[in-house]
Amino acid sequence: MTSKLKKIRWGILGPGDIAKAFAGGVAGSRNGMLAAIGARNPGKPGLADSFPGARIVDGYDALLTDPEIDAIYIAIPHPGHAQWAIRAAEAGKHVLCEKPMALTAFEADAMIHAARKAGTFLGEAFMYRLHPQTLKLVELIRSGAIGEVRMIKSSFGFAMPGFMPEHRLYANDLAGGGILDVGGYPVSMARLIAGAAVGEPFAEPDKVVGAAHLGQSGVDEWASALLQFPGGIVAEVSCSISLNQDNVLRILGTKGRIEVPDFWFAGGDRNVGLGKIDVIGSDGARQTISVNETRHLYAFEVDAAGDAILAGQQEFAWPGMAWSDSLGTLRVLDKWRSVVGLEYEIEKASRRVNTISGRPLRSGGTVIGKRAIPGLSKPASVVALGFEDFRSFSSGSILLDAFFEAGGNLFDTGFIYGAGYTETLLGEWLKNRGVREQSVIIGKGAHTPLCYPDVIGKQLSQTLERLQTDHVDVYFMHRDNPDVPVGEFVDAMDREVKAGRIRGPFGGSNWTMQRMDEAIAYAERTGKQRPGALSNNFSLAEMLEPIWTGCVASATDAWKAWLTSRQMPNFAWSSQGRGFFTDRAGRDRRDNEELVRVWYSEKNFGRRDRAIELAGRLGKSPIHVALAYVLKQPFPSVPLIGPRTLAELDDSLRALDIQLTLADLKWLDGGA
Repeated sequence: MTSKLKKIRWGILGPGDIAKAFAGGVAGSRNGMLAAIGARNPGKPGLADSFPGARIVDGYDALLTDPEIDAIYIAIPHPGHAQWAIRAAEAGKHVLCEKPMALTAFEADAMIHAARKAGTFLGEAFMYRLHPQTLKLVELIRSGAIGEVRMIKSSFGFAMPGFMPEHRLYANDLAGGGILDVGGYPVSMARLIAGAAVGEPFAEPDKVVGAAHLGQSGVDEWASALLQFPGGIVAEVSCSISLNQDNVLRILGTKGRIEVPDFWFAGGDRNVGLGKIDVIGSDGARQTISVNETRHLYAFEVDAAGDAILAGQQEFAWPGMAWSDSLGTLRVLDKWRSVVGLEYEIEKASRRVNTISGRPLRSGGTVIGKRAIPGLSKPASVVALGFEDFRSFSSGSILLDAFFEAGGNLFDTGFIYGAGYTETLLGEWLKNRGVREQSVIIGKGAHTPLCYPDVIGKQLSQTLERLQTDHVDVYFMHRDNPDVPVGEFVDAMDREVKAGRIRGPFGGSNWTMQRMDEAIAYAERTGKQRPGALSNNFSLAEMLEPIWTGCVASATDAWKAWLTSRQMPNFAWSSQGRGFFTDRAGRDRRDNEELVRVWYSEKNFGRRDRAIELAGRLGKSPIHVALAYVLKQPFPSVPLIGPRTLAELDDSLRALDIQLTLADLKWLDGGA
């Protein structure tokens, strides 16, 4: 479609001031034309005058379904960026999204995932990145004009006339404040310069600290941060909406410094920026360099986006903001906000009632199938979701929603995960989405060193409070304590069953088969509920030594025979070998200490070789074969998966349609 276009027909979503500036850029571009404006109040006076020649479309959805539109420029306040970018991609529209791309890197990743699946362009509109001044600055850094870069000082700050609670910059519900509105400018610039100093497109800081003043509406009115990069470069960045700053970019090197006034507008305004760079030598001599660019300031990003679309590319070419670049900047802003305690009310569970696309959660998905688990009263999805890496509802709910909508309903938690936050997050999500009765919760407690019978009930009380429910569906002791008679543990878990707080199987995570046999025998002698499930490591690769102290692996022939003969359900953690079946591992790759220590053996590499061979025949990846191996065992085998992104979730689910016979399992394991 796009390869035949001569002009990109742009539609602007939202008719605010930044939209007017972008319209000027379209008018001054080589490859763009403004076709329509999507407005929720199309009858607003002055719209036609502000956007001459453009059709005024009633509502945002109408713009997305307009066949005369190729690309959408999203110019609405920050909270709507993710929703409308995702919907635009689903409608087959290319997207240029005003900065910040999203409220968080997690949201931006969901937007990127939607664009990747749709085959559409998505770019973040930092217009300064495409202005010729930026490329000239990078050339100066790379040429050694000021020697080796040591420090970067960058600001973008202004003072509003006063506190204006209804204005988007002060409104908490519109994610106001300086960090998101203009903080991305100095942060993205610091990352660009730090990268240029080492010959890379950008660099990521390994340390971020910050401070901010949160005003009466709870948004940051002025803020600063320190970024430390590998190699010693330090960046000081600041932003503000209630404080004027000089807005000069300063780059300090061993042989001088560079100063760029009003870099973000190339020394001009939203229309034209000629570009001015001062290079000051260590002797004080000053050289002023100007690119003397008279085109409209926004025309460069319009053309860069248009060139990418016409070439069939899905992201900006450097020095534009590629996806990884946008994610890197947002991760810094996420850390900055976290340090200063800035979470918007609209990010909290009480306000996040819809999915990232702005729609209610849908049930009935069939991508992930269901299966019966002995002792469990309702079907559970064939894979369980682990999600302990998330520290906010707004980030974790994206993955939880996607898993549920695909058909998943089995959620793995643990008392110690995230210092309790994983349970809290799931509890908030289950209540917010109203899907507790459809869901199966795995609870775990009594982890070393608190592995005692009396701890089980005490921790379970806290777990249920965090989960906002009166029971878990499956329960595991997270570790075993061989110094305690096994019957005492069985008694403690049986009491919770009788109290209705465990309503399904219970058992041990990282328990030996001998200990399980003893527990089962004790329960049978005393009329207690038999331990009916395990959660041990199980994967195609055999764990050579414990990843963590007290871990138990169950992939040996003896274990397989035991599990099969007893038809014991095993909820397998690290079911995909923690990267062993990806290109992170290899006989000649020794850089990952954990992989080498835990998985490297010739027997495991033989299994990996066979997984690679079978994956090639099936059009899959070796990691898909490794997951299918766990799924297709002749005993109830439930892999625990821990994707961090929607792309990783989708990739894991590609294993679900692989059919393996017992002969295939035997061949993968031993080559016979």
